[in-house]
Amino acid sequence: MALYSAAAAVLEGLERGDGGIKTLVYNSRFPHVRQLYALVSETLRYSSVLEKLLAGAALLRAEKKLPLPLAKVLVYDLLFGKGLKCGGRWKALARRHRARLEAELARLKVQQKVSRNEDLLAPVQAACPGACQVPRYVRVNTLKTCVDDAIDFFKRQGYSYLGKAASVEELRALSGKKFLLDLHLPELLVFPPETDFHDNLLYTSGHIILQDKASCLPAFLLSPAAGSHIIDACAAPGNKTSHLAAILKNKGQIFAFDVDTKRLATMNTMLMRAGVTGFQLAQQDFLTVDPGDAKYSKVTYILLDPSCSGSGMVNRVPREEAAPSAERLQALAGFQRKVLSHALSFPALQRLVYSTCSLHREENEDVVQAVLQEWGSTFRLVNAFPSWPWRGLAAFSGAESCLRASPADTLTHGFFVAVLERHGEGTAAPSSLPAAAEDNPQHGEGTEPRAAPKKRKRKKQWVKE
Repeated sequence: MALYSAAAAVLEGLERGDGGIKTLVYNSRFPHVRQLYALVSETLRYSSVLEKLLAGAALLRAEKKLPLPLAKVLVYDLLFGKGLKCGGRWKALARRHRARLEAELARLKVQQKVSRNEDLLAPVQAACPGACQVPRYVRVNTLKTCVDDAIDFFKRQGYSYLGKAASVEELRALSGKKFLLDLHLPELLVFPPETDFHDNLLYTSGHIILQDKASCLPAFLLSPAAGSHIIDACAAPGNKTSHLAAILKNKGQIFAFDVDTKRLATMNTMLMRAGVTGFQLAQQDFLTVDPGDAKYSKVTYILLDPSCSGSGMVNRVPREEAAPSAERLQALAGFQRKVLSHALSFPALQRLVYSTCSLHREENEDVVQAVLQEWGSTFRLVNAFPSWPWRGLAAFSGAESCLRASPADTLTHGFFVAVLERHGEGTAAPSSLPAAAEDNPQHGEGTEPRAAPKKRKRKKQWVKE
């Protein structure tokens, strides 16, 4: 019962506009945040289908004290999820109406001429192509395994591996138990949108990370050299931090900051499970970190993914999809400019990646332009990953050096990334930036999907752990 009540509370918070799904889940008192996040996300994905089922079965008329958000959660888990494994009176209530709900589900499938539950989402996907067609991206955690072994594991679980994708359209066409290697990022596997790995052994043991493709771009483009000192300025929940550690091969030091104790505790658990070492977590506002502190004298890379409107996130309920007010955007942009300028003040910094999950120019190109007016004599905007076709808006000369991602164009969350590098005489040269995937075998398109034979000995590592 606690799981369903917690999920309903998150849905209600989303309706009120109290925050995004991640914020509300991490701020809940539910002990298993990943389980809660998965349930809320899937309930949102099936939201329109659930509303049709509730209306057809007249469940809310029969159970007048049952709130709509809780009804959606219960019906999702009953018909599409784990089958109401949790106890409590809500479980008994939902089961009383099981026959009627199953009959309504069968009627809906006949009406829409589909046979699978997932196919009920197709009309919704046609209506909102951005929010509903994002595949399930799986980043192979190279601290614990390799791409070759992960592919073999999924093949043994009955999935069909189709090789490396040649286009975004191939990702769009994925269905059933088929998967591809991503066309841009060499350690990213791509599965159909409905695929759930939260109970998969590779996920629970930390061998894979469930991370959207766009969210992988910041660490990929920061491309720190092994042994480097890095700051992850707004780190929780930790996916980007673990990605940085994998690129470093655990050879270096990561300083990760976040102001929320609960998010940091969850992040620490996640990083330990992922096999990350050489990191220090601090419950601290990054703006209060002293760039002159000797502790950070060797920090040459910073990843900055600050708070933003979240307008690029696809798991939003309709009310959240409304554009934030001009006042809200200006307040966010003011904070983002301040924190970006603060990050550039670290004396040894050589490269910084600024990213948001926002679609708004005010939080993206305008922030970069404003900060470059202050720091342009010291830092320059790098034309990163030129083979990525979706570029920054033409807000200023050079904005095309930035990257953008969107559900419609890239089949990812909406995202923005800018890479800044120190320039001028006497500047230490940073490690090679992955300007194009084919130019960087370690981080690019040229990477073969199969690992070298010597890595085969790690094939059953996850089974032992």
